[in-house]
Amino acid sequence: MATRIEIAAPDGPAEAYLAGEPGRPGVLLFMDAIGLRPRIAEMADRIASWGYTVLAPHVFYRDGSAAELSPDGPLLTEKARSEHFKGAMARVRGLTPDRVAADERAWVDALLERATGPIAATGYCFGGRLATRVACDLPDVVAAVGGWHTGGLVTDGDDSPHLGLADARAEFVYGHADQDRSMPAAAVATLEEALTAAGVIHDNQVFEGARHGYTMSDTAVYDEAATERHFEALEALLARTIGG
Repeated sequence: MATRIEIAAPDGPAEAYLAGEPGRPGVLLFMDAIGLRPRIAEMADRIASWGYTVLAPHVFYRDGSAAELSPDGPLLTEKARSEHFKGAMARVRGLTPDRVAADERAWVDALLERATGPIAATGYCFGGRLATRVACDLPDVVAAVGGWHTGGLVTDGDDSPHLGLADARAEFVYGHADQDRSMPAAAVATLEEALTAAGVIHDNQVFEGARHGYTMSDTAVYDEAATERHFEALEALLARTIGG
């Protein structure tokens, strides 16, 4: 079963894609910066096929509908991808930690109305930051986190996502893109130190040769081998933690 639903979010109604049968363990899927579109639905459907109820919210709901903000078609050239990201990154910057914190309870509540807990969160691109934050903010609810080609997990700011890991109790699996300018080797090492200090079970991997955005088959940076590696790691993580 797959459908579009509407969630009462803090600043207005938000669309979301819901996949899987109700009453199964819940997975919150945070989209990448490109938006809630057919590729995200495909990924949600695949995760749901493992035995989960999956919710993918349109986190940019303050800026417009998913249809208005998503590209008209695949971004299969570097030029098309770069053009779309000019607007997308402005939306990412507008989704401040305060707004993320305000929204995440609405996403979790909507999922738990349809699924069982504890839940898992998986995120792509900046969505991996959202998945990390929800695990830190709601440690009693989130038992697993997957973060894939995620940038900005380690910053110089007081609100850097890695600084909240001490509050989390989830198991974390990250699959970083090799030579990702938004998550360089030094940042990966700092994240490893924070995960270790937090005492959480984790696997902080770098996928060699994969580029930022490697799971997105509707873009020029898609890497099938890295994508399948991510699905294998995610399926195992979910089975270990929330069971499908």
